[in-house]
Amino acid sequence: MLKFIDLFAGIGGFHLALQKLGHQCVFACEINQTLADLYEQNYGIKPEGDIKKVDIKSIPPHDILCAGFPCQPFSKAGKMLGRKDNTLGNLIDEILKILHHHKPTFFILENVPFIAKQDNEDMWRYMKSEFKRAGYKSDEKIYSPHQFGIPQHRQRIYIVGSRRGLEHFSWIEPQEKIQTDIKSILDNNPSEAKAIGKEEQYCLDLWQEFIDCIPKDIPIPKFPIWGMEFGATYPIEDGKTPLQLSEKELGNYKGIFGKSLKGLSKEEQEKYLPSHAFNTDKNGNYPRWKKRYIQQNRNFYKTYEKELKNVVAKIAQLPIASWQKLEWNVGDGDRKLRNYIIQFRASGIRLKKTDFSPSLVCTNTQIPIIGWENRYITKKEGARLQSIDNIQLPENYGTCFKALGNAVNVEIVYKIAERLIKEEIVSNITKMKIIKNEKNLKLTRNGTN
Repeated sequence: MLKFIDLFAGIGGFHLALQKLGHQCVFACEINQTLADLYEQNYGIKPEGDIKKVDIKSIPPHDILCAGFPCQPFSKAGKMLGRKDNTLGNLIDEILKILHHHKPTFFILENVPFIAKQDNEDMWRYMKSEFKRAGYKSDEKIYSPHQFGIPQHRQRIYIVGSRRGLEHFSWIEPQEKIQTDIKSILDNNPSEAKAIGKEEQYCLDLWQEFIDCIPKDIPIPKFPIWGMEFGATYPIEDGKTPLQLSEKELGNYKGIFGKSLKGLSKEEQEKYLPSHAFNTDKNGNYPRWKKRYIQQNRNFYKTYEKELKNVVAKIAQLPIASWQKLEWNVGDGDRKLRNYIIQFRASGIRLKKTDFSPSLVCTNTQIPIIGWENRYITKKEGARLQSIDNIQLPENYGTCFKALGNAVNVEIVYKIAERLIKEEIVSNITKMKIIKNEKNLKLTRNGTN
């Protein structure tokens, strides 16, 4: 049995994986008090708080360091400030300090894949050089749970290190074509499930009406459907975008859902332009992909205006702009929205096939919806997507899914740790330390004599 520490512990994904292998946690750290209290309840260890305030010397000796350090500074879903994020971006340095001081035999880290590309790979080169300077041979691999038969698509980079090299270690060969189905982790109409609201249900009903109005022999658009572009005519050519035109010039065009901009002040005109109309490059122009999406939507509506006009008028009345967008990511599948997994995202209402769940992320606004049961996935079902079972989960729904979005996948960590952590290597290192200490003691005595 080896000893490990669990940094940025969250709900204890690393703990569960290494405990399953028979190892003992001797120290944990978690800044969120709710999660720290739950960690103590689940594992009998009271975590320390802010790692920056922990006296490194007070951390017990250990053989393995585990850390799923915060990914927000390196995630494409965030601002991608990297180490410039003074709150979270430099937490890797706290890990490095512990590695330098305590010199555990192994480490396992987890983060988003983009960390290896952040700032033209400057962050990655820094980490690798520091691992080497601390005496570790390191390696990394990107995995997603669906490659292990777990129905969730969620790529993460796993970084391992060993003070005795990695000749004994080999990564698991992922299985890209393995068949998965989210229904394998779902309960049938669970009593604790949270139903989607009536407004959300109405919104889905409207988009179902929209789909039903498209002629059956016409494919549903594979590009993002932006309802607000139906009837819009504001220019999108370089040098003529709305922000580049005067109030009078823009008055010759139409904004969202065909709203005339004539006779309106510039401020009023902007109210009737979609939010994506204001996101331009440094020259005030739109990127090529945005022009393409806008034109595709306008052309589609122009072709099928007769069939779509009435339902589009209802979609225009939806209270949230993102609800006026639909991402049909199910190809030529069945045309019933509620046969799929649904997410209400900032980019629009997204539909996904049932082969695996969308990635659990640390925001509680993207919790997957089980369309055929008009409900969100439950906390227990979300935990299963992270291979977590038989522990107490946060009581609050949002807190729970934020924690699950930040958690490591237990099954993947277990498989990696099983191959990496060899007790005989720790034993050999201990023997070498004893021999070295004995030699140093002998030299000291000889020098004294």
